[in-house]
Amino acid sequence: MADPTYTPPEVWTFDAESGGRFASINRPTAGAQVEKELPRGKHPFQLYSLATPNGVKANLIFEELIEAGHDLDYDAWLINIGEGEQFTSGFVAINPNSKIPALVDHTGKKPIRVFESGAILLHVAEKFGAFLGQPEVRAEMLSWLFWQVGSGPFIGGGFGHFYAYAPEKYEYPINRYAMETKRLFDVADQRLGEAQFLAGDEYTIADMALFPWYAPFVTGHIYNEATKFLSIHEYENVARWVHEIYARPAVKRARMVNKTWGEDDEQLPERHARTDFEGKAL
Repeated sequence: MADPTYTPPEVWTFDAESGGRFASINRPTAGAQVEKELPRGKHPFQLYSLATPNGVKANLIFEELIEAGHDLDYDAWLINIGEGEQFTSGFVAINPNSKIPALVDHTGKKPIRVFESGAILLHVAEKFGAFLGQPEVRAEMLSWLFWQVGSGPFIGGGFGHFYAYAPEKYEYPINRYAMETKRLFDVADQRLGEAQFLAGDEYTIADMALFPWYAPFVTGHIYNEATKFLSIHEYENVARWVHEIYARPAVKRARMVNKTWGEDDEQLPERHARTDFEGKAL
């Protein structure tokens, strides 16, 4: 067990054994570690991801566009970050940051790479002119979108890491990030007390960005102990919003794409056609 009186050395060095449960997915350097090309399907949009909260964001925009009747389809390929697939040469070529999700858009003369979940949401929504809100609320929508992108790491890499995944539990980091997580929930709760959705009356990509992060706390499907620890029941407006979005058919599908855990009928490790959802728990 680590010494609680730990003093940082004069020069930090990488210790592959440190970092807890997800130590293997992080490195202090960038670039490919393995030569391996990415697969490519038949559709114009090629998504490479995993059903983490950030990964589900990208699934949401595609499934919502399909549900809304837009003429598009996509292939979703599993990137197993636990096995280091984000460090292959093919993946690094489309995301030099080696994080999921990443997208290649083949709709134009030349393929376009898009990495970072917020960028994927915005790129695809703008391409189809959908889920952006009316022009008069565009700035509001963008503000909430970038608020989520900036605040997400406090919940995942901050609270989630120190509360659930770090090799030892210490009071200071858990309290620090629990406080920030509750503050962020309160920000959302107050906003959703005055508006149906984050940008106002319309469901937008800002909601798609926030939903995969907040829904697991509200439903307790993943973070059951953390839900109790943080008293998530206090945020009634967030709960109303989560359950409203949770019921959307596109959301039910999006939560399954690139998922490899849970019940068999909730998993869809790869998605290549709309018919792939047949027999799933929709």
